[in-house]
Amino acid sequence: MSNSQRARPSVNEFDRAAIDAFIERIWSESGLADNTLSSYRQDLEGLSRWLAGRGRSLDRATRESLNAYLAARFSAGGRRGAGYSARSNARLLSTLRHFYRQRAALGAVAEDPTLLLDAPKLPRPLPKALSEREVEALIRAPDVETPLGLRDRAMFELIYATGLRVSELVGLRASQVNLRQGVLRVTGKGGKERLVPLGEEAQDWLERFYAQARPALLRGAAVDAVFVTARRAGMTRQMFWTMVKHHARTAGIDGKRISPHVLRHCFATHLLNHGADLRALQMLLGHSSLSTTQIYTFVAREGLKRLHEKHHPRG
Repeated sequence: MSNSQRARPSVNEFDRAAIDAFIERIWSESGLADNTLSSYRQDLEGLSRWLAGRGRSLDRATRESLNAYLAARFSAGGRRGAGYSARSNARLLSTLRHFYRQRAALGAVAEDPTLLLDAPKLPRPLPKALSEREVEALIRAPDVETPLGLRDRAMFELIYATGLRVSELVGLRASQVNLRQGVLRVTGKGGKERLVPLGEEAQDWLERFYAQARPALLRGAAVDAVFVTARRAGMTRQMFWTMVKHHARTAGIDGKRISPHVLRHCFATHLLNHGADLRALQMLLGHSSLSTTQIYTFVAREGLKRLHEKHHPRG
């Protein structure tokens, strides 16, 4: 056993009794799994040991001491790779809030010290993007000799060419499409309108869909939605998600990398990879803030790093 392990403070009997009572009560009320209860116990015992080294107990913890503990865990993780990330600290804070809420209800503490604690800011997950070759395989997967396949190809071409949100794609109305000028008038989040260019390829497939597949699917019915089903109704997000997964399997793409917004993410990432201006991309995506668009610069940067590592002689 190392010196650091020998010097590690033990959980005092008062804290242990409080932890046992908490675990017993939360188990009887919520019936949580053993692994979850074990995590709660480990979190609270870790705090108890840290407080003991500063002459405090769980019931004498203050907001300041809890803040200090969270900060110490976070900095330790950065220096030694201990794994105390913002996500780990967020989980710990959830445990502490459960514990001190119960202690306050029992009258064991005068006030809950977690009430004014801020949750650690979690890193924003990066959107997943397929390679250009994978996107090409996905787009080509539908059988365009059938009305449904031609519809699916037109939807894929359109979302990849324009970066529409899935809700904007399935909610597209005929009045929003101007094939003569080659633009869409899209109403995005917050009711904000923007004009989005179609591009020649997407316009060509959309025209083919209008001329061949859409009349065959509607069979004379009047439906305002651009993209319709065999039941003569507008597409839904769920239908599009099912469609993407189906064609991804056909294209041989790992389903874990596919999401309903995958082609929107690819649109943004691939444009940046080819030198697009960030402000222009913000307008095309309909983001109200440039900071939202900037997340794609990290995705593009990671892709360029992998490309360099794979192909450069000194990568």
